[in-house]
Amino acid sequence: MTAEALIGLIMLLVLLGAIFIGVPISFTLLFLAFAFGYLGMGATVFDLAYFQTIGLMKEELLAAVPLFIFMGFITEQAGLMERLFMAFRMLFAPVRGALYLVVILTSTVFAMATGIVGAAVTVLGIMASPIMVKSGYDAKLSAGTITAGGTLGILIPPSVMLVVMGPVLGVSVADLYAAALGPGFLLAGIYIIYLMGRAFLDPRLGPPVPIDQRVHSAGKIVREVIVGTVPLLGLITATLGSIIGGLATPTEAAGIGSVGALVLAIAYGKLSLPGLQRAMISTMATSSMVLLLAVTSNIFGAVFARLGSANWITQTMLGLEIPPGLMLVLVLALIFLLGWPFEWPAIILVFLPIFYPVVKGLGIDLVWFGALVAVVLQTAFLSPPVAMSAYYLKQVVKAWSLGTIYSGMFQFMILQVICVGLMLAFPAIATWFPERLQEASRNQPIPDEYKKILEQQKRAPSLEDDDWTTPKK
Repeated sequence: MTAEALIGLIMLLVLLGAIFIGVPISFTLLFLAFAFGYLGMGATVFDLAYFQTIGLMKEELLAAVPLFIFMGFITEQAGLMERLFMAFRMLFAPVRGALYLVVILTSTVFAMATGIVGAAVTVLGIMASPIMVKSGYDAKLSAGTITAGGTLGILIPPSVMLVVMGPVLGVSVADLYAAALGPGFLLAGIYIIYLMGRAFLDPRLGPPVPIDQRVHSAGKIVREVIVGTVPLLGLITATLGSIIGGLATPTEAAGIGSVGALVLAIAYGKLSLPGLQRAMISTMATSSMVLLLAVTSNIFGAVFARLGSANWITQTMLGLEIPPGLMLVLVLALIFLLGWPFEWPAIILVFLPIFYPVVKGLGIDLVWFGALVAVVLQTAFLSPPVAMSAYYLKQVVKAWSLGTIYSGMFQFMILQVICVGLMLAFPAIATWFPERLQEASRNQPIPDEYKKILEQQKRAPSLEDDDWTTPKK
């Protein structure tokens, strides 16, 4: 190991220690990158930081981040989740464990219309917890259901996390979206099987909705189901459908989705100036956090790589006499452990680039790996001590202690591990859909005018030909 590589490893260890004691991660990344980078490479570190920032600014996919976040806040304000919840509640009221089923179905459908977590957990807590308590549902299982269901928004497209992950892994966001659908629906299905099985074996855990609280008019139930589902399905088709179908880029689809969410909010009479202002401020705060972390982690990662530390880690891990499958499990286990103290932006932007060369060197499908990481990273919202979902729920349900919420969440962490195991055993869960889409795209004839454009692009010089990561002398 060279002296420069050792400096990089010390920088990484100092970062871990600083984050564990609660120092803000973005500024820590920047300070450590400059301090240790100057120690290892001199004033070149400032040139490197400049070119890395310029290179990141060229990544147009990141423009989709604030748009998807804004769409999520406006969709929440439009009251679509409340309508969806009421529709499913009317429909499944006579079923044992009905409210568990309603929460998971609502969160799954709503996750396909928004890519954020906090709002989903909060709204589900406000809507579902009072009737769950009143109906005698188990507190631990109820809390676990709400937090686990709410976190599906970080996995099921159009997930903001997948938008950020795409450029890091160097794969198409559309392919990641297609790959995440199978695991997302599988995980929701595992949740439902577990919850309905528990309610069937022990009716005290989840009795049917009381008769006096049910709607007995079939016409009203049908009307509520249509009103509650059709608008969201339209929004999902306009955003997720256009991305997976290749009709729009993620950034374009996010713009369409934002406009669609505004139209629905206006149509339902829920859009107000104060509400729009709150949505814009929340969007600015969340987007600033993600994008600032993207810039600082990009600089940190570049310094770490230039010092040779990343290459040393890659060569060391690839030099171990471990089968590729076992190495993949080891990498996923490390990401799983990182999910306990860190949230997903830090893991994707800081630590995933360290593991990426190892996975690529093993010849593992990066789209499949991205889907695996997405499921594992969902534990960042379900695992203490960070476990932001627990705090979101605790804010709106004072009757449940953090201990009760954590106990319920732990059951669903086990279910997630089962889902990861199934994905490792059967990769087609994640790879089948993107492979079919790629085959359909290859078989589709290219119009002559597009062929001419492609030929011109091949001959024309591009800014992409310039290596922005290497400082100019």
